[in-house]
Amino acid sequence: MASTVEDWPQYGISMEEKDKLVGEVIRYMLFKTHQNSGCPIKRTELTQLVTKNYHQRNLPTSVINEAKEKLSSIFGYEMRELQRSQPSSKNQAQLSQQNVADSKSYVLISQLPSNVYKKYVDDENSAHLSGFTFVIVSIVHLAGGKITAESLFSHMRRMGLSENEESHPLLGNVKHALELLVQQRYLQKDNVNGPDGNTLFYELAERALDGPISDKIKEYVSQIVKNDNNSVDDE
Repeated sequence: MASTVEDWPQYGISMEEKDKLVGEVIRYMLFKTHQNSGCPIKRTELTQLVTKNYHQRNLPTSVINEAKEKLSSIFGYEMRELQRSQPSSKNQAQLSQQNVADSKSYVLISQLPSNVYKKYVDDENSAHLSGFTFVIVSIVHLAGGKITAESLFSHMRRMGLSENEESHPLLGNVKHALELLVQQRYLQKDNVNGPDGNTLFYELAERALDGPISDKIKEYVSQIVKNDNNSVDDE
């Protein structure tokens, strides 16, 4: 929720100063989202935009909240907060050592209806990347949320994608395309030490576990299963 006019005098700053800080956060979110291919932006980065010149407690929270409201009402974006997930092999003691503020990040999600977004905003030149993301995340989801790298590569090869291919006509370097999903926090990597040595796993991260995306994956998978069952019945 955005801060009210009455909230700001407690920080000892003018409305002009407040508007400038809010504008800086909005510009940073828009620019970094475009520059970094939609990778989540850490809350600490936004906080530092405020604290470099102002040191009032809770001021960063108020600025970020107002930036959220303006991004929604003016630009049509939801500034969604994500809590960084940890690989399932990490124990609770390791998790407790993580600073909560450092684990928070934000992504921008269009609030336009899907048909309007597809017609006026969606870039056909990047559709293959969206498709790649959805398929890879779906594979990991069907594997129970975690899959060995070798199993994932095996599924990819069945689709005609070699993990070692460097010049795919659409994806370019396939390993780089997969690594981008890690940077965007759809996936996370987990090295597990077992009897046979280290095994690399790919696991769903907070972006893929977030409600809207998770629901779409479940709906998509359910539809595939339903269509397969109907095909069997027809036979």
